[in-house]
Amino acid sequence: MTRATTRQPAAGLAALLLLMAAAAPASAAPRSTARHLEGTLPSGAAYMIDTPDHWNGTVLLFSHGYRPEGAPNPAVNTPDEPTKKLLLKEGYALVGSSYATNGWSVEQAVPDQLAALDAFTGKVGEARRTVAWGESLGGLITTTIAERHPGRVDGSLSMCGLVHGGVANWNSTLDATFALRTLLTPRSGDSDIPLTGFKDASEAAASAKRLGASLSTAQNSAGGRARIALAAALHNIPGWNDPGTPRPAPDDYPAQQVNQYTAVRGLVAQPGFGWREEAERRAGGNMSWNTGVDYSAMLARSSHYKEVKALYKSAGLSLRSDLRDLAREPRVSAKPGAVRYMADHASPSGRLSKPQFDIHTTGDALVPVQVENAYGRAVTEAGRAPLLRQAYTENAGHCTFSPGEQLAAVHTIDHRITTGHWADTSPSALNSRAHQADPTTPARYATYRPGPYPRPYQGRSRIVQQDVASAHATSPVQP
Repeated sequence: MTRATTRQPAAGLAALLLLMAAAAPASAAPRSTARHLEGTLPSGAAYMIDTPDHWNGTVLLFSHGYRPEGAPNPAVNTPDEPTKKLLLKEGYALVGSSYATNGWSVEQAVPDQLAALDAFTGKVGEARRTVAWGESLGGLITTTIAERHPGRVDGSLSMCGLVHGGVANWNSTLDATFALRTLLTPRSGDSDIPLTGFKDASEAAASAKRLGASLSTAQNSAGGRARIALAAALHNIPGWNDPGTPRPAPDDYPAQQVNQYTAVRGLVAQPGFGWREEAERRAGGNMSWNTGVDYSAMLARSSHYKEVKALYKSAGLSLRSDLRDLAREPRVSAKPGAVRYMADHASPSGRLSKPQFDIHTTGDALVPVQVENAYGRAVTEAGRAPLLRQAYTENAGHCTFSPGEQLAAVHTIDHRITTGHWADTSPSALNSRAHQADPTTPARYATYRPGPYPRPYQGRSRIVQQDVASAHATSPVQP
């Protein structure tokens, strides 16, 4: 009897320990087995999971960028394979989905990404930390998750993201195509080119072809080049945006204009018409407008104002006259329901609840770096400035970050989540982290402050509440 009494507590303790070990969440003891898992979410989207040999307890939820309708739509969980290998080597687990549809699919992408995170928890285990990250449109998806589902993530990283949101994005695109149509086609018989409200994809393609032809012709004359530069300035397209070309000198305006022309040609060929038509179909109509917009004031705010003035002077054209023509041209109105759709699903408010780190290349033509200025202002006005940090790499192109630069950003937000305070985010500190993560690739973080976004910020809390489909208005002409 005495022996049984003395052994029972030990046996009970052993059983209790075994029970606790079996019930312990993955966050207490991450698995140490490399696995690659793929599957299908309830929406039909595919998901992909990769785990390392020794999991550090952090899972990275990656949101990919825009994919046109009809393009392949595989699941991905990192921007590229070299970055994936480095992250797995450091012990991060990775997950991401394809989204149920291609196109401007923020509405569908957010629940699909959260469902992919659920799949990770079910198949791998609970993470200690969850970081949402993404690039381009995926940067907007990431920011939307961070603002609207803060309970699901501990922090976020937006890379070259459309953090200004859908309304601002499509308004800025309209500004460029409107200026091109007004200034390049008034005497060509093509001034009736539809810019919005397309009946179908074929009409959008026809508009792109017609405006593209006028654009090519204009590039052959000094006056045409000056007018293309004006349209580029309204969209804040930089004069160096191709990493495969040398960077022009600050006052080499002709070389800068050639680079802008290439980018404007790409904008007309894809986002300005084809991608817009898909987005309009999704939103239920045209979601952008330029009623009441003062293009003279916008140009004066642009960092390319001096370039435009110089090119106009060299061509012997009157910039004031062309700005008057822009002011007099009948304007484009939006469909209120479509504006509300973009505001409801794809327009950040700045009301962060968890820390977010943004990085952007300075020479981005597709998503100009000034969008970071817009989002920074929104976060500040929402009283959340301590939660946001932004950094810039001195490089041309859209999302042209090296693996080392990406890992430096991941380490920065991970440190903020883990410690509760920001580490040094100066260019030298970020470059040091990038070199440590991958000494074989460039580290180009630099001191930079983006100029103002051309139009006032149009995030969720800033959408104009008036009827934007009112009668066409013209903007005043400044002398």
